[in-house]
Amino acid sequence: MPDQESMGEYNNRSEPSESRTVGNEPASEAQTTAPLSRRQLLKAGALGAAALAAAGGALARPGRGAAQGRGDSASPDAHGGPAEHSSHETMMSVGDVEVKPGSFDPTAFLTHFDTGKVSRLPSGQTLREYQIVAMDREVEVAPGVFFPAWTFNGQVPGPTIRCTEGDRVRVKFINGGSHPHTIHFHGIHAANMDGSFEIIPAGGVFTYDFDAEPFGLHLYHCHSVPLKRHIHKGLYGVFIIDPKEGRPQAREMVMMMNGFDTNFDGENEIYAVNTVAHHYQKHPIPIGLGEQVRVYLVNITEFDLINSFHLHGNFFRLYRTGTRLDQYEFTDTVMLCQGERAVLEFAYKFPGKFLFHAHQSEFAELGWTGLFDVQGRSNV
Repeated sequence: MPDQESMGEYNNRSEPSESRTVGNEPASEAQTTAPLSRRQLLKAGALGAAALAAAGGALARPGRGAAQGRGDSASPDAHGGPAEHSSHETMMSVGDVEVKPGSFDPTAFLTHFDTGKVSRLPSGQTLREYQIVAMDREVEVAPGVFFPAWTFNGQVPGPTIRCTEGDRVRVKFINGGSHPHTIHFHGIHAANMDGSFEIIPAGGVFTYDFDAEPFGLHLYHCHSVPLKRHIHKGLYGVFIIDPKEGRPQAREMVMMMNGFDTNFDGENEIYAVNTVAHHYQKHPIPIGLGEQVRVYLVNITEFDLINSFHLHGNFFRLYRTGTRLDQYEFTDTVMLCQGERAVLEFAYKFPGKFLFHAHQSEFAELGWTGLFDVQGRSNV
């Protein structure tokens, strides 16, 4: 948890300038006054590195310039055969985001659950205490692209809070940012714990105190206005309430679908699951052959009406909101509006690398694509 010293450091910081996040260079006057939108680029087929850098992104298809990007058919190579640019490896950002000590690691985030400081109340009820600090901090969302985020505990998404239905949850919120913020927890609680009216000014402190109910997959986020700005800037996280009887044994991981408007034109230039574009494509998630996997999937994408998750080579059991243990859908694709969530459970029958991605192709190409590396020997 951040200490009071680090909270004070970020409380005294001014918000990073948004213009400096246009690629790695300050925005030119032309870019500031008339930025080329992401959709204009895609309509023109301009997915080359230079074009996307001008729009504030770093996503590229190596070897393809704007002129080559038009049309669906591959151009022939020097030997008359089709050019080899159809591989998914070419649909990735150039380079990689280095994970440094103290920086956000999307791979570690997948399986890190904050269960709080645990004690017992006189009534015998389990008390779980947490501390969340709002901070202004730049985050690297693609190689060389830094976004001036508002964060919970210095990361986007914020820490995954986990408890059991019936626990007493006590969250000390310290606003170390430069703007008024709140935390709104999805679930059932009293009106004065809702996080929509008790706005906490910069430097302020508030404690949320409520019983965890109902069990399921929830989320938390800032509810200060303008809502789209406070959410898009990064003030959100996952809130898991386990059923008292628990869920079947599985390898569990958290995936929060999000996007980033890097040139501040009201459209996302980068999409991801857990913030960093193409991270799980460059760093595939290893799972065992036949291993039971449980994904806690949450959509928090701003500016787009929906987001989606598609699994290759497999189907999953879909538990919407995770509030039912006995009823599910069986599918390979789920579509979610902002704030919707679902628990996905599956196991792979065959070994190898399998894609998972948004089934909006535009989102997938702009960062929301990953791989499961299924390891083991098939008995089929």
